[in-house]
Amino acid sequence: MSRTQPWHSYRQIATQTASPGQLVLMLYEGAVKFMDRALSGFDKEDPAEANETINNNILRAQQILTELNASLDLDQGGDIALHLRRIYLHVDWRLTQSNIAKEAAGIHESIARLTVLRDAWAGMLQGQNPSGAARLPSLALA
Repeated sequence: MSRTQPWHSYRQIATQTASPGQLVLMLYEGAVKFMDRALSGFDKEDPAEANETINNNILRAQQILTELNASLDLDQGGDIALHLRRIYLHVDWRLTQSNIAKEAAGIHESIARLTVLRDAWAGMLQGQNPSGAARLPSLALA
């Protein structure tokens, strides 16, 4: 048994038992984590390793953004869902530009935007009623 298997099992169980709201929070946290890892690529001495670190982690963050975007229910979510979609698309575009140019500014901007959303989402989850139902049903996931 490798050292990563217990962690993998924990993550798998956590995602299978998490509420939809908790899953969204986990996606935000994952995207920010991968963008932070992408930034670490700028500190690498070897250009190939730097480019690989930046590229791979930006692509992972973008995969999460795609999932967040796909989970929006524009019919029930109304303006909030529409604004979230615009933010996700903008962050995705900034990450693409940062990846192409290998510049950190767009990654920093993207982290800042998603951190605000993550913190707001975490606050919303903390404000849930005892039954666990979110107070913002208009953000229903598809």
